[in-house]
Amino acid sequence: DPQEMELAIASKRKLRRFIVIDEVVDKLYGSKVRAYFQENNVQHKILALPTTEETKSMDLVLDILQEVQSFSLDRRTEPIIAIGGGVCLDIAGLAASLYRRRTPYIRVPTTLLSYVDASVGAKNGVNFLQCKNKLGGYTPPVASFLDRSFIQSIPRRHISNGLGEILKMALMKHKGLFDLLKNHGKYLLDTKFQSCNGFAHHGDAALQTTRIAIETMLEELAPNLWEDDLDRLVDFGHVISPELEMRVLPSLMHGEAVNVDMAFMTYVAYARGLLGTEEKEQILQCMRGLELPVWHSGCSWALIQRALRERLKHGGGQTRMPLPTGLGVADIFNDTSEETLKRAYELWVKD
Repeated sequence: DPQEMELAIASKRKLRRFIVIDEVVDKLYGSKVRAYFQENNVQHKILALPTTEETKSMDLVLDILQEVQSFSLDRRTEPIIAIGGGVCLDIAGLAASLYRRRTPYIRVPTTLLSYVDASVGAKNGVNFLQCKNKLGGYTPPVASFLDRSFIQSIPRRHISNGLGEILKMALMKHKGLFDLLKNHGKYLLDTKFQSCNGFAHHGDAALQTTRIAIETMLEELAPNLWEDDLDRLVDFGHVISPELEMRVLPSLMHGEAVNVDMAFMTYVAYARGLLGTEEKEQILQCMRGLELPVWHSGCSWALIQRALRERLKHGGGQTRMPLPTGLGVADIFNDTSEETLKRAYELWVKD
């Protein structure tokens, strides 16, 4: 807002910012962040924390809040800034939502997964009693700042991890996005989603892929920001994966667990006759091309049954199972029999 900017510049009060940053990101970019605030004459406090699924707890939220209180933050004019992956954005977002009932915050995602997933929507939260995101709320950020240059410093496996969530949106809503991933997946992994000159035959695949992924995510989330409607296509890959991810920590990253779930659900769709053999194989081939796991030994039949019981409990007595009905089209089903699920599981294990 230009008017607010003028008032801020004219004000005699010094600008102040409280920043929560993942400790790995701090090692890579902390000096640049500090230089930015110093050059702009902003008084600041940078809190670097180990933000992983294992540390994603209320204890870390309380650590942040203690520091926020010491900084004497003004919640009306001084938004908290979160710089890191999805876990960092979730933890800092929850802390901001709790401080004086609601303090504005800004998300700056630094991984591909958080760029296309955690940056969008209103949710934040932490793990509790070995359950993923069991505590949390719906407090959207005042802004998300997206900069793909952060992604160039993350390991290849983390790029693949983010591609799992992008593939989710492709399979549910956008055949063109699926084709981009199928045709340019290796290139995106090799170039770490940077826009490179001299690769004309790829176009700007990185920009197209991230833009479509975010736009399709927004299309799904915006009309149902508070999840009043439990029938959500964005839940594809999130029926079995929360149970699996927490059970096998740290062997599977979030996007990898989501992809194992999507692979199983692809077999469920195939067993129901929603997908043909060629479509099923195209999906699995694309997953492998993105270097994502299509199977994990921890995903036992007992774990699937347990995850589906949880799904029924929190889905108002219905499974609300998103399934692909083709490439880039999907629907939500409540009538998949245990016999069909078992047949799909046995075929998946066999393959």
